Amino acid sequence: MTLRPYQQEAHNAVMDWVVQSVDPCLIDAATGSGKSHVIAALAETIYNKTGKRVLCLAPSKELVEQNREKYLATGNPASMFSASAGQKCLRHPVVFGTPGTVKNRVSRFGAEFAMIVVDEAHGITPTIKAIIERVREKNQNLRVVGLTATPYRLGTGYIFAMDNKGKPVNEAHNPYFTACVFKVHARELIAQGYLTPPLIGPIGAGSYATKHMQTNSMGKFAKADVDRAYHGHGRKTAAIIADVVAQSQSRNGVMIFAATVQHAEECMASLPPELSAIVTAKTPTQERARILNAFKAKRIKYIVNVAVLTTGFDASHVDVIAMLRATESVGLLQQIVGRGLRIEACKDNCLILDYAENLDRHCPDGDIFAPEIKVTVSNKEKVPVKCVCPLCHSEQEFSGRPNDDGFDYSDDGYFLDLDGNVIEGDYGPIPSHFGRRCMALHLDRATGKHERCSYRWNGKECPHCMADNDIAARYCCECKGEIVNPNEKLRIDFKRMKRDPTQRQTDEVLSLDVREGVSQMGNPTIRADWVTEYRSFSTWFQKDPKSQRGLVERDRFLAATKNGQPSTITYEKDAASGFYRLHGYNKPKDEAPV
Repeated sequence: MTLRPYQQEAHNAVMDWVVQSVDPCLIDAATGSGKSHVIAALAETIYNKTGKRVLCLAPSKELVEQNREKYLATGNPASMFSASAGQKCLRHPVVFGTPGTVKNRVSRFGAEFAMIVVDEAHGITPTIKAIIERVREKNQNLRVVGLTATPYRLGTGYIFAMDNKGKPVNEAHNPYFTACVFKVHARELIAQGYLTPPLIGPIGAGSYATKHMQTNSMGKFAKADVDRAYHGHGRKTAAIIADVVAQSQSRNGVMIFAATVQHAEECMASLPPELSAIVTAKTPTQERARILNAFKAKRIKYIVNVAVLTTGFDASHVDVIAMLRATESVGLLQQIVGRGLRIEACKDNCLILDYAENLDRHCPDGDIFAPEIKVTVSNKEKVPVKCVCPLCHSEQEFSGRPNDDGFDYSDDGYFLDLDGNVIEGDYGPIPSHFGRRCMALHLDRATGKHERCSYRWNGKECPHCMADNDIAARYCCECKGEIVNPNEKLRIDFKRMKRDPTQRQTDEVLSLDVREGVSQMGNPTIRADWVTEYRSFSTWFQKDPKSQRGLVERDRFLAATKNGQPSTITYEKDAASGFYRLHGYNKPKDEAPV
């Protein structure tokens, strides 16, 4: 396989990084730059150099198949481990898989794997992180490389801590990747002839009023705002579609991005039926494949979609992007535009038609390739989310979880990816809300009592009896056995110890106030008022002690405070008298377990 110059640079930058560091690194390469070729080259190099295996993860079967196809072009075999793609094979050294399938069989991925490559890394999920951690338990030298065209997330900014020049990134909140080791701009690729230039077209019909739309705490536009913006505007939608058709007369492939299924159906009503099709998350797999194949073969010209063709879809003849929906995130806008930038013969540009004020919202400077990236970690009140209990079928309402990536959620209250699959986390499917257990009560006719439904959206199994428990439970609800993991138990025990001053402990001294006084017996004393990070208390020393023990305690105190306050004190409270006794100075302080 022959790489383009910038692809070879990306490959070399990663290899330079992984030789030196085990920290995760990232490639930021524009949509259409050929990331799958870089993935193939990295996998081939790692296997040839180390003799170890490589796992390449992608969020959909289409991307898994596409990336594997590029690797096969190197002349080497590769396996596919993806239930949606119909294969679960680990025969060959390089494996391409989807996270959900790999997570379910993660025990089969062990120390023989030297690298995990994450495609579309901006969408890194708890499932992917769990896979990485499980493999890393068996191989501490595991390398992780991410690739994406949009290295930022809604609300939390960039997903890397350092840029490709080694400078820290301010617009990043808890980024997963340590560094972006290589970056290639879309404008560079356009100038070199590797991408098609975008052409921002004039709008010949009215736009939808979307500037007033606000994102809620889940990162999505409120349903009421969406309804006001798009629904019930049949004439406006018809006029917009007519404008799209008029401006696309001499063009080959038109992708129309709608806000909802209802909105998409309104768009379809104004398109020529024999040249148009609609794809949503609910479109059956075979029907979806038939539509996309017909579109790529140019048997249909217009394809209307709702949030399913924004990432990884490759149809190089697309030369019109019509945005009839507002995008909450900058990344989604860039992904949508990127669908039309791949090169093809006789394609001079890609017409971008924005009927939802996206460019004004995300690109205030007018540069489509220089969006405004913000970090807006919000503490707003959670919005309610309604769902149906899968066990008793009663409707529930809970506070919604943050949803920076704008994932949809199922009727039974779990987050869904762009393919409509339930997103897996550390303890199973990730709920779209903060509800833990179904609140519904049901009558037990045998006892005449109402029992609470036993379904839990998020729970953990007891290691002793396998009973389902609340995610935060310390003791099993059935066998009463302790179910806290060892590390968590150490942290709990440490907190318990620090709350009990009758247990001997060593604290950092924050302040010390020493003054002379007189005891109740009339003897001169030295009083020390201590403040540590856990408590404040006082100790007393006789200025002229009569006992050997009192003399030793006074002299130790005076020696420890001769040049100022000690760094730490070791102390214990007498439960009977209530007085504190010091046992040492400047010893290592108690550290909380990690």
